[in-house]
Amino acid sequence: MDQAGPSPVFTASAELDGDHLSVVVSGEVDMMTADDMLHTALREPAERVTLDLRAVTFFDSAAIHAVVQLAQRFPTTLTVLPSRQVSRILEISGLSGQAWLAAPPA
Repeated sequence: MDQAGPSPVFTASAELDGDHLSVVVSGEVDMMTADDMLHTALREPAERVTLDLRAVTFFDSAAIHAVVQLAQRFPTTLTVLPSRQVSRILEISGLSGQAWLAAPPA
């Protein structure tokens, strides 16, 4: 049976500090939740965005698309903090060398 709405394990919250927006995402980012992550990151006017994905456990092509959209919107001021899973998916997709991608946790 299909479930409507976002996955219950997904959360995205944002905190604005001056011109810097920090977005913390946890759980599964997939076709059901990627737009929520993107909208959370774009909700507040900001010059710099940090997308903290260190608590993300699943990341699919819709999530990659959302991050690429953010990178286009904030070409020099986006920082993505990946979990190991996110880092691996971005590596497979050819995005591991992007300036906006921080090193994964050790």
